[in-house]
Amino acid sequence: MFSKSKMPKAETGRRTEPSPPSIISRGLEVLGNLTTDGEVHVDGSVKGDITCGKLIVGTGATVDGEVRAREVDIRGQVSGRIHGDTVNLARTARVLGDIWHTSLAMEAGAHLEGQVRKADGKGLMDEPLKAILRKPEDRETPTTAAVVKPVAIDGDRVASAS
Repeated sequence: MFSKSKMPKAETGRRTEPSPPSIISRGLEVLGNLTTDGEVHVDGSVKGDITCGKLIVGTGATVDGEVRAREVDIRGQVSGRIHGDTVNLARTARVLGDIWHTSLAMEAGAHLEGQVRKADGKGLMDEPLKAILRKPEDRETPTTAAVVKPVAIDGDRVASAS
């Protein structure tokens, strides 16, 4: 009655279908990193790094951070480095950063400020996405840290609280 073979595959931990697309709608601003093995469609604003299987940056959308995906389709603005096997820049695209790619297509009118580097014969994303989608504790930590000293404001004076 409750044998393991009759359990739905989702309950046994095996995925049978890809993740549904994640959509950042127009008017929505996301602050932080996004990580998924599926597709991300940005029509709003993302301030953080995006790692996914496929990324679509819509016209009028902005991404401020590093992008890492198998397929990257940019119609809006990206400020940051892009790593992708296939990178497509539409005529409305504006990229401020370097692009590392296996295949790059640019329509007339696309704006790019940065260097373009082609990967060697192998795709950038040949390693399994699980290796790219590292756990947060496995990611590199910043080597510098800011020290913030509290201050006290008294009328027009600012005094250090150290």
